[in-house]
Amino acid sequence: MAPRGDGKLFICILFITCCCAMTLAQEGLPADCCLTVRNKPIPKGLLIDYRQQIQGQGCRMNATVLVTRRNFKLCVPADQPWVHNVMRHVDWLKKHCKEKNYKGKLCQRVTPE
Repeated sequence: MAPRGDGKLFICILFITCCCAMTLAQEGLPADCCLTVRNKPIPKGLLIDYRQQIQGQGCRMNATVLVTRRNFKLCVPADQPWVHNVMRHVDWLKKHCKEKNYKGKLCQRVTPE
């Protein structure tokens, strides 16, 4: 007959293993997904960031998530020319603000990379 301590140790190891497995399984999931997109151009001056949402990586559709200066997240189609222009502008804005040490009106609420 095994001592009681071996059973408790087994339960502890099993619990830790399950917790680690759950944590690793959740790492690949996106925080949120766009369910619909709106094909309405957004003024470049309102935007400070974007991210790409890719179908098959936890989300059901391709989209670009635009982030405004007020931290609103807007879902737009990833394949539209105006979206590519906005993304180039945001890339330029980040580069410009990095060179200016994130000072000035243009760089308000732009987060350092």
